[in-house]
Amino acid sequence: MDLLVVGGGPAGLATALHAARAGLEATVWEQRAGTIGKACGEGLMPGVVAGLTALGVHPPGYDLRGIRYVAGAHRADADFRAGPGRGVRRTVLHAALREAVLAAGVRVEQRAVRRVEQDEDGVVVDGTCARHLVAADGLHSPIRRALGLHRPRRAHRRHGLRRRHYVLTPWSDHVEVHWARDAEAYVTPVSDDLVGVAVLTADRRPYDDHLAAFLELQERLAGAGTATPARGAGPLRQDASARTAGRVLLVGDAAGYVDALTGEGIALALAQASAAVRAVINGDLAAYEREWRRLTRRYRWLTHALLGATRVPPLRAALVPAAQRLPWLFSATVDVLARPPGT
Repeated sequence: MDLLVVGGGPAGLATALHAARAGLEATVWEQRAGTIGKACGEGLMPGVVAGLTALGVHPPGYDLRGIRYVAGAHRADADFRAGPGRGVRRTVLHAALREAVLAAGVRVEQRAVRRVEQDEDGVVVDGTCARHLVAADGLHSPIRRALGLHRPRRAHRRHGLRRRHYVLTPWSDHVEVHWARDAEAYVTPVSDDLVGVAVLTADRRPYDDHLAAFLELQERLAGAGTATPARGAGPLRQDASARTAGRVLLVGDAAGYVDALTGEGIALALAQASAAVRAVINGDLAAYEREWRRLTRRYRWLTHALLGATRVPPLRAALVPAAQRLPWLFSATVDVLARPPGT
């Protein structure tokens, strides 16, 4: 086998799909059964939509025209210049990617990883041999830890992204980011009758307690039924000392993650998947490390800057009013985020 991919989320499935299209023999191991959900905002930027289309993946969803920031009476809108984004339930996205991977002839097996060994010729995972291993096993990647690549963080931690779906007609074709003192709420239409609401915060309290800080949003959701319970993920900040170790490459959240604030997770996963496969084909894994840094540079710089600013209460309170007063700057920032990483 040329490539064993551990992790059957978007990063792992995209890696397997790129590998199959490059003529590599690839297999995906995922320990969870069925379609996989995740606590995320579920809004795909235009660059992600284009990347999925290039892979032949067309998940149904709700077209998104742009981003809107809301804080009390203040609001700022920025439309996408490169075409629409799309709100897509994570389970729908996973099902579409999995279908494409299976159609490409890739085996997907429900298996967990217990032991990884490697030498200069290949990798042996629980007795299965492969030339290379891609670890796309998520935010808290066991393989990253097993290889000694995990770097613990004890600084300021964002403790989760919680999401619930409400049964109601979307009131906007924008992703709305509502700002409160201790949290942001990300509102994403994902179909004609379903809206997802995710809450991102450093304050670990119940979902409904956080939602109470968003009065306008509460009024919008009043009386709506819920289609899914709240779920969470975190802490979000995860660091890796490197993205490769021998013949193993880390892809997606497993490779390191700063925060979900800018909504670039899927875009980064798709770009890293392609870069990892190129490195395997060329026999130059060091190139993947360099490419990872290039692809994630914008995300890391911008996310660190926004996090640093929004931890200071006066700056956090001034963010949306400033975006409202300087619409050209807000639009330019959204336009940058809407592009594929590295462009």
